[in-house]
Amino acid sequence: MIAIAPPRVSDRHRIHAPDLDMPPRLLLGPGPSNAHPRVLQAMGLRQVGHLDPSFLELMNQVQELLRYVWQTENQLTIPVSGTGSAAMEATLANTVEPGDVVLVGVNGYFGLRLIDMAKRYGADTRSIQKPWGQAFDLSELRTAMEEHRPAILALVHAETSTGARQPLEGVSELCREFDCLLLLDTVTSMGGVPLFLDEWGVDMAYSGSQKCLSCPPGIAPLTLGDRAVEKLLRRKTPVANWYLDMSLVSQYWGGERTYHHTAPINMNYGLYMALKLIAEEGLEARWQRHQETADRLWSGLEEMGLSCYVDRDIRLPSLTTVCIPDGVDGKAIARRLLTEYNIEVAGGLGELGGKVWRIGLMGFNSRRENVTLLLAALRQVLSEA
Repeated sequence: MIAIAPPRVSDRHRIHAPDLDMPPRLLLGPGPSNAHPRVLQAMGLRQVGHLDPSFLELMNQVQELLRYVWQTENQLTIPVSGTGSAAMEATLANTVEPGDVVLVGVNGYFGLRLIDMAKRYGADTRSIQKPWGQAFDLSELRTAMEEHRPAILALVHAETSTGARQPLEGVSELCREFDCLLLLDTVTSMGGVPLFLDEWGVDMAYSGSQKCLSCPPGIAPLTLGDRAVEKLLRRKTPVANWYLDMSLVSQYWGGERTYHHTAPINMNYGLYMALKLIAEEGLEARWQRHQETADRLWSGLEEMGLSCYVDRDIRLPSLTTVCIPDGVDGKAIARRLLTEYNIEVAGGLGELGGKVWRIGLMGFNSRRENVTLLLAALRQVLSEA
């Protein structure tokens, strides 16, 4: 038999990669925020298997801490193996069947993303519109519910693109009147803004790890209440996304511990520590800290002659949109803050592109010394613009 020589290895892409070294940025944009040092330390711990008894116990603790931070008793409360957008998609993938009417409140960029995702699962998507930076009142929601009779009402509690907070008083009662599930985006509010999922009658919610939880992106809280789980279990069609099918994933996070996929071990370490830090501080104290830090920022901006885009009564303490003054190049200012001061802030998304800066004071970063540093740097670069 004639021996055939194997192909020669190509060294075309065998670069001499430098050692990894990232600049020391202060991340005061809309996310990610800087991870707490104890979170980073936890993520560096040695790995165990995803079915190791010690990891299974950590999973239980993560679920309990998630219930505390969200103020819920929901059994199906887990971290999704993916970023916040994965948890966002999971809520829709599991509860939307083809033809279901999904009504989305669109008052910013992430309402539009909910519509895009829901359409991909065959939903009959409808929307109620509001100018970016404003919130819906109960009468507007009632009118939309009467018109569209949705199976799901999706609202963004903390709109990352605008810095606006959606009030929820009376919304769950409205949803139950119309036999409709309430879905809530809490990506920029969980761990930094008051949240009472059970008290507010929220049927399903999702969040991200990289904002007020001060954990790197890559793992995402998800919770489904009894009514959402019931809709999942009586589906006529399979969940169209195998990876995010909670009827399967929940068997791993439940008593069965049935293998579904290999959990991101070290990301769970990080999330555990992030949630533990919130429990140590206490929710009331943490919410108060975020509000006091935001108040300090808002006062400082006002003293500089800068105005906030969102009315104070619905303004998020975790994320502030600042109006860019006429004649000022917003991108140039943000670039100088980054290159000269190592401070990251972001510009606007969508309709607010070029009109605002987005400043995040979330989790570990929500501290008065960060406000003092940011205001001083912003004052300096604006004076030289």
